[in-house]
Amino acid sequence: MVENLTPIIVTFIVYLVAMMALGVIAYRLTTNLSDYVLGGRKLGAGVAALSAGASDMSSWLLLGLPGALYAGGLVEAWIAIGLGIGAFINWQFVAGRLRAYTELANDAITLPDFFENRFADKSQSLRIVSALLILIFFTFYTSAGLVGGAILFENSFGLDQGLALWIGALVIIGYTFMGGFLAVSWTDFVQGILMFLALIVIPIVAIVDYGGFGATFDQIRSMDPDNLNLMGGVGAIGIISLLGWGLGYFGQPHIIVRFMAIRSMKEIPKAKAIGISWVFLSMFGAVMTGLVGIAYFADQPLENQETVFIAFTQVLFHPVVSGILLAAVLAAIMSTIDSQLLVSSSALAEDFYKGIIRKNASDKELVLVGRIGVLVIAIIALILAQNPDSTVLDLVGNAWAGLGATFGPLILFSLFWKRMTRNGALAGMISGGGAVFIWITFLKAETGFFSLYELVVGFVISSIMIILFSYFSAPPSPEIKETFDRAREMDKKRL
Repeated sequence: MVENLTPIIVTFIVYLVAMMALGVIAYRLTTNLSDYVLGGRKLGAGVAALSAGASDMSSWLLLGLPGALYAGGLVEAWIAIGLGIGAFINWQFVAGRLRAYTELANDAITLPDFFENRFADKSQSLRIVSALLILIFFTFYTSAGLVGGAILFENSFGLDQGLALWIGALVIIGYTFMGGFLAVSWTDFVQGILMFLALIVIPIVAIVDYGGFGATFDQIRSMDPDNLNLMGGVGAIGIISLLGWGLGYFGQPHIIVRFMAIRSMKEIPKAKAIGISWVFLSMFGAVMTGLVGIAYFADQPLENQETVFIAFTQVLFHPVVSGILLAAVLAAIMSTIDSQLLVSSSALAEDFYKGIIRKNASDKELVLVGRIGVLVIAIIALILAQNPDSTVLDLVGNAWAGLGATFGPLILFSLFWKRMTRNGALAGMISGGGAVFIWITFLKAETGFFSLYELVVGFVISSIMIILFSYFSAPPSPEIKETFDRAREMDKKRL
């Protein structure tokens, strides 16, 4: 067993050293707060696209989604379909407009900064509330990544889950401290490539090893015909809930901040093509991994459904190759958590500390404040992740819903509706996040209408509140309308 583990451990170490090296290089290029939280708007199309995809999908893509397909069959693919549609709309309509608008809105470098400038909010209420909600929801999201790390180390090295959780956390948090948006984006670019290759290779090798496509899918169908039925055992509420995951794309700060950081408007069409292709092909690979696992592990079903990807790496490949593929899981985990911690850091430093407490704070002071906040968030996330009943999919589902309902309608309306006001923005943000919390805590049920995914509920309520409160408050000033028109024209020029 030691002989088999040695190549895997060596591969992990080499991978981590390579990521640290990229972090050191990027750290040396970071000279101010704008560089630290947005990379000075210097991202090329490829880096922006793959880093957005990698920070988006996290361990959910390699653990949660294959696990859902392995447990429930093809019907669970509705999540992937919804996410594919959401990713396309995000790149097609949101990316360019947000890139233009944040530059025109006093060169906003964080979402709370953009909201305040977009609506000329002198009260700073939008900045405070949005930054606070980012910190709350990212704490749960970080927990999901840490659970994924624990699953990886527990199943790869036979460690106790508690110990595995702490080791994974130390690796991820230590890496994040290397510094800055460029470091996160460059490493996420490499991690995105690794994740993509792993999800393409594993189902192909598994199908060939099992005896071919026909034999594999005949076995899947023979175990339960509904395994390959996209409509099997799910009603309208279930389909709406699964498709509703796609609504979350518009409100994920760690994804859309990549749009804000793209080098120029001319880079966006190329980034869109790369980003959408990556999402569709990667999710197809994840779906196939889960489905093929139904046949491949029919004789010895897996105790933890979310380990189907890891199980394939152990039974199909030489330990060196296995180590590379397992590094893809670590890549997925790291690429999301570093982005989330960086967004949390920028919310603390730029939006709370500099925006409210010390407007003249130095860059060195702001970075220190952000790092202290990262530690606090990480500790809370660790406590949440130690719940033995926590699964990657459940934790991600809650955090994705909270962020999507809180910021999704706010982003869309602020970019595409000139009549929207500060009051509408504030009402939509609070009602969306509040609706998700109330639905999960008090109303969620296993069946019927109340089984509806909380993101759908929160998204609809937030949209209604934005419209109502905007119409019942004074219209935006001529200056706000003028900036809106300039952003729209700037976006049109790239089409």
